[in-house]
Amino acid sequence: MARGTLRIFLGSAPGVGKTYTMLREGHRLRDGGEDVVVAFARDRGRRDTRALLAGLELIPAARVPYRELHLEELDLDAVIRRGPATALVDEYAHTNSPGSRNAHRWQDVDELLDAGINVLSTLDVQNLASLSDVVSTITEDRPAETVPDEIARRAGQIQLVDISPELLRQRLADGKIVAADRIDAALAGYYRPGNLAALRELALLWLADRVDEGLASYRAGKGIETSWPARERVVVGLPGGPEGEILIRRGARILNRVNSGDLLAVHVRAADRVAAESPQVLESQRRLVQDLGGSYHVVAGDDPGTALLDFARSVNATQIVIGMPRRGSVSGLLTGLRGRRTGARVVRGAGAIDVHIVSRPAERTGPGVPRRRDLGRVRVTTGFVMAVCLPALLELLLAVIPERSLATTVLVQLTGSVAVALVGGLWPAMLAALWSSLLVNYFSTAPVGNLTISDAENALALLVFVGVSAAVATVVDLSARRSKEAALASAEAATLADLSRGAAGSEDTLVGLLEQALEVFQVRGAALLSRADDDGGRAGDGAGAAGHPGGGWQLIASAGDVPSLGDGAGGGPGRADIPGDNVEWIDAVTCLVLTGRVLPASDRRLLGAFGVHLMAQLERQQLQASRSEVLKLAEGNTMRTSILRAVSHDLRTPLAGIKLAVGALRQEGVRYTRDEEQELLATIEDCSDRLEVLVGNLLDMSRITSDSIKPLLRAVRWYEVIPGGLHGIAPGRVRVELPANMAEVEADEGMLERVIANIVENAVKYAPGSDIVITGSAGGLGAVSVNGLPAGELRIIDHGTGVPADRVVDMFRPFQRLDDATQATGVGLGLAVAKGFTEAMGGRLTAEATPGGGLTMVISLPLSAGAPFQAEPVQAPLQPQSAVVGRHHAPPILSSGTDAV
Repeated sequence: MARGTLRIFLGSAPGVGKTYTMLREGHRLRDGGEDVVVAFARDRGRRDTRALLAGLELIPAARVPYRELHLEELDLDAVIRRGPATALVDEYAHTNSPGSRNAHRWQDVDELLDAGINVLSTLDVQNLASLSDVVSTITEDRPAETVPDEIARRAGQIQLVDISPELLRQRLADGKIVAADRIDAALAGYYRPGNLAALRELALLWLADRVDEGLASYRAGKGIETSWPARERVVVGLPGGPEGEILIRRGARILNRVNSGDLLAVHVRAADRVAAESPQVLESQRRLVQDLGGSYHVVAGDDPGTALLDFARSVNATQIVIGMPRRGSVSGLLTGLRGRRTGARVVRGAGAIDVHIVSRPAERTGPGVPRRRDLGRVRVTTGFVMAVCLPALLELLLAVIPERSLATTVLVQLTGSVAVALVGGLWPAMLAALWSSLLVNYFSTAPVGNLTISDAENALALLVFVGVSAAVATVVDLSARRSKEAALASAEAATLADLSRGAAGSEDTLVGLLEQALEVFQVRGAALLSRADDDGGRAGDGAGAAGHPGGGWQLIASAGDVPSLGDGAGGGPGRADIPGDNVEWIDAVTCLVLTGRVLPASDRRLLGAFGVHLMAQLERQQLQASRSEVLKLAEGNTMRTSILRAVSHDLRTPLAGIKLAVGALRQEGVRYTRDEEQELLATIEDCSDRLEVLVGNLLDMSRITSDSIKPLLRAVRWYEVIPGGLHGIAPGRVRVELPANMAEVEADEGMLERVIANIVENAVKYAPGSDIVITGSAGGLGAVSVNGLPAGELRIIDHGTGVPADRVVDMFRPFQRLDDATQATGVGLGLAVAKGFTEAMGGRLTAEATPGGGLTMVISLPLSAGAPFQAEPVQAPLQPQSAVVGRHHAPPILSSGTDAV
């Protein structure tokens, strides 16, 4: 059986008409003779949608029991038994009720497709998993249901359902999207014009990316290599030097002329050009490309021109930007010729792709970008010495041979030239070849004793000897240099690998990198400096920092022996007032300084790599600091929003009760009986108590979030704090069953009373009619531990409805209530405050399922380190029950047995 096809109607926001469009398409298919059924759809109270539903065959929804409710879900088995050609399934990202066959509706749709049924479904852009965090940032409302992007991309067709933000807001105002009492809040919240415009752009961009994927797949399947200019894509070829910034900005200006498109910067890494690359320059260019909204790529290839063209064709590029070096000196001749060959190859092979050639200065070899690696001063000097001495010594050795041929002499001297090339490289070998040829001519070529050559064959032999010596010297020199470059590159790679591992294992990554620089470069000190502005802050930063006034140097991090900083008054970046032997600029105001010895040019590239790593770590720390600030601001904003909601609802309710009771008592001309007056006064007292609890929890939560809690820990017995925690609880609701000889715990008595009070109040509120039992465990040392310390436990047990396992974590978050549909009052801070207080005292508050149903809250606190608690016959002395004061009850009687409260 062929698999069915999926068609998704994608909307930018709820209310744009996805379900309406899907149902209209269902009518069109039915009118065309196709068997169409509505597997699941909701009219959401909309008259037009209800009318479209009435005209199609509807398969009744399955009723899934959940607690005391019956929820409607897609009846998967009924649809498969019916076997229509097309099924209409609303809400593709819907999460099914517990007890359903599949967890998500998109999994139900997969089963329908496997059964050969075509499916039409609906999806909002906010429900795409990759965009949910972006949507939550825009709308301040995180989507509760998401579908993985790769699942949505499997759809055979995705159709965008879109209307303008103004028209959508008009539909909302007309009552076509939400109920009348929610219109104003929706217009001021989720459906703000800016939100809708941003969501609309997200939907268009996501769909455009999918269209690009489809186009790329089609071109690859058909083997099409020519460029299709469906969308402007500018590819910038980066040579690896500082001139790449000019090319990137030129590509960005070209792209700005069309107001849309993609900027792609690509660096071709050739094996023979790795030594000429500057990691620091390429890193700065990568950041520049990203700042301009483009993407950075690195590809490998022996031929830069061919590799660049292959990349451009693979991304369907429309324009290529490359640089052509100007020959400014004789030293730049070879570079200029190589660059011109690359440019010519790109122009010849570009085909329909436009090529922009930007004139740029010839690449120069600087301290940070070594063009070629020499063999070292010692080897070259030794080579020149050998070039002078070795041919003469070989000629002396040949003199002891009475009869020697010219061929023997040439081969021996050629061997000497090869030996010189192996040691000293090209130029010593060339000198050895010339000096050897003169010695051979003088001592071994007739006429002997002068430089005249009478035989033309001997002259040809000497010329061949010089040519072969030069060729062999060149090959040997190139091989030696490549071998040394490979060894240096391998050492650099190993150093960079150790660099990453060492920095990752250090608590302070900046210091860890600097300490590793001391070992790698064998220097005495390493420091990361930044030019400080006139206010003492880092130049270019908005915030001030402790530094040197007058634009001096600010020390960010250091390792080893670092000299004191000069003030550098009036100086700017790049002046010679930096205390160090080696300075590597990381950006315009930050530099890496090494002291102790001057590094050779061969180590400058590795020093640049260290600078790139340091800059990345510095940016990471800045991002972490910014993220912490943003999280604090977001948390504060959430707290303020929640407090406002609490004030608008939970705090207004008791205030309204107080105002009504006081207003009734102050009415003139109305006489109340004593019982009625007492009832009104009791109402005032009840509402005042509720206000006191709510305000107290808000203040406590504020203290917890601001880390201003300072518990006064001392040895506390559980039975001492339980009466205060049960103050105000109605008699008969709580049983206390503490075992004898419970050990003392380290706690703040007042905080622990609040923890117990909040937990018990929560149990009374959400487990009505259930027995609540407070018990504990004498346990003993080692029975329970908190943070590695022996602890004591107190358990508060109820037999209510309990809490689902997936809601336990949310239960301890601020402003969370188990079920907003219940009549429970409060702002949802009780358990959050209890958890915060328990953790402040070094303990732990957890929740467990009660056997047989219900919830058990477990308070674990470290045992007291003081004198051991002496066993007593009972945990608390018997006291007469105090009189009732108002509507509150005095602390109850506790004993080692079971007493009702």
